[in-house]
Amino acid sequence: MTAVGVGTASTVWRAGRPVDIRGTLWPLVRGRSDRAHRIAGGMFWRAALTPAGPATVALRQAGGGEVHATAWGPGAEWTIASVPDLLGARDSVDGFVPRHQRLADVHRLHPGVRIPRTGLVLDSVIPAIFEQKVTGKQAHEAWRFVLQRYGTPAPGPAPAGMRVPPPAARLLDVPTWDWHRAGVGIDRQRAIRAAATVADRLEECVDLAPAAALARLRTVPGIGVWTAAETAQRALGDADAPSVGDFHIPGLVGHFLVGRRVDDDGMLELLAEWPGHRHRVVRLIELSGVGKPRYGPRFAPIDYRSF
Repeated sequence: MTAVGVGTASTVWRAGRPVDIRGTLWPLVRGRSDRAHRIAGGMFWRAALTPAGPATVALRQAGGGEVHATAWGPGAEWTIASVPDLLGARDSVDGFVPRHQRLADVHRLHPGVRIPRTGLVLDSVIPAIFEQKVTGKQAHEAWRFVLQRYGTPAPGPAPAGMRVPPPAARLLDVPTWDWHRAGVGIDRQRAIRAAATVADRLEECVDLAPAAALARLRTVPGIGVWTAAETAQRALGDADAPSVGDFHIPGLVGHFLVGRRVDDDGMLELLAEWPGHRHRVVRLIELSGVGKPRYGPRFAPIDYRSF
């Protein structure tokens, strides 16, 4: 790591393997209007609240598995030190055998994609709570509202409009009427407040074994199996945490692997062939671009602002 100036740090990470920055980090992006992430100027930009303070990082891909990273802000050095983990350095594909021709093809086409590990639990759990039982569009609009109103400007020469997510204390100060304006119903408000109240305990999950981390996440009222898995996938780099309870994923997995619709139990039965890599399989299926047949009308979203 090379210090470039006050509140600035940079590094060149040589992974020794192919690295796909966008493919690896895309699950962190909450919609195309996500003000904490941006792709601009040939770089992937990310703003986050680290244990050392706010930071912005710009990641640029070079040849030969080389990544150039520069970060700004009080959390710059912490962010630069975490770049390898962010890009999947801890994620091992050892023992993963696709054993399905289409899955093997996707795996071969995306050798640089890994499961990211941000090391920041609140950073992942809050957007996941926003996504509970609503459409992606509704969740992304709520996330954008909170970033704009309660986040802070991203440090450094970040693209215009980028924001650092608010800390737990700030989330606890959000009044009910602003949650209402964001379209966040009372159940999700309670879950967000519950998570923010024990944020320090949740951040300790980064040092726990995967099963223990999932169990701790689920002790928070309003955080169930799905939200815990969505958080563990991103914050902890858990390659074996499938999103049970997702509206779309079981059907996608079933259609891709066996050509028919399955429920959560059916999905888990299919994924059991890849212990330790169940989420990896789902991620590869998502990367395939293969959709599933529609069996009915689109879900009609509830506008919580009308209540």
